[in-house]
Amino acid sequence: MGALSLLGRLRKVGLRNLELAFPEKSDEERAQILRQLFRNLGWLLAEFCQMPGYTAANTQGFLRYDGLEHYLNARAKGKGVLIVTGHLGAWELSSYYHSMMGHPMSMVIRRLDNARVDRLVNHIRCIHGNRVLHKDDFARGLLGAMRQGDTVGILMDTNMTPPQGVFVPFFGHSACTASGLARVARKTGAAVLPGFMLWEEREQKYVLHFGPEIEMITTGDDENDAIENTARFTAVIEAYIRKYPSQWLWVHRRWKTRPEGEPTLYPR
Repeated sequence: MGALSLLGRLRKVGLRNLELAFPEKSDEERAQILRQLFRNLGWLLAEFCQMPGYTAANTQGFLRYDGLEHYLNARAKGKGVLIVTGHLGAWELSSYYHSMMGHPMSMVIRRLDNARVDRLVNHIRCIHGNRVLHKDDFARGLLGAMRQGDTVGILMDTNMTPPQGVFVPFFGHSACTASGLARVARKTGAAVLPGFMLWEEREQKYVLHFGPEIEMITTGDDENDAIENTARFTAVIEAYIRKYPSQWLWVHRRWKTRPEGEPTLYPR
């Protein structure tokens, strides 16, 4: 009963999020997207269990890059690379594949509640040289990585609370979003670009897409710049989700935190 109850709550949140994001779609269209998401989550779990056995040779038939030159050009600048990513597509496989192909990176990760599971998951993540930066040591680790010219991937599509989060548009609604990436990029001059490992149905392959470097605004007003650049990053994430709607984690209450005075978007 517990699992069924959890599944029911997740489905309710997912349908509400889809209603907020795609008011123009029918109930059946939104329900279909959610069904596809649950199927994809099952695939992702299976992929994660098989990842330790993957090699560059035995994955050629179902994993490839698109836009790797964007990443290589950003890295060549020598000031570090910040990858804007999210819970879209095969997010665990993306950094694993990138490291397996000779490009180890760091990932900003929240510790799992179960310490043994946390160690196991991080062991798999780091087989090919990746490193984990925990959110409780986020700023220092991120600045250090940029000083060394490293690459760090940040999942920035989850609900936050002020002051770490700022409100920016996301599918037409204010969403409290982590501004740390924008602040660190401005401070260090690191290049920022999107990266998502997405299932391409036509090819029957996962493709790690790197987009062009995101142009940042610099006006001298630190707070305004942090908000504006966070909005730019979030707009890029939204564009990818709109293209691959069944691959985003709709069951997270992304719009939970509201601007002061605004009612909740998740009625009981």
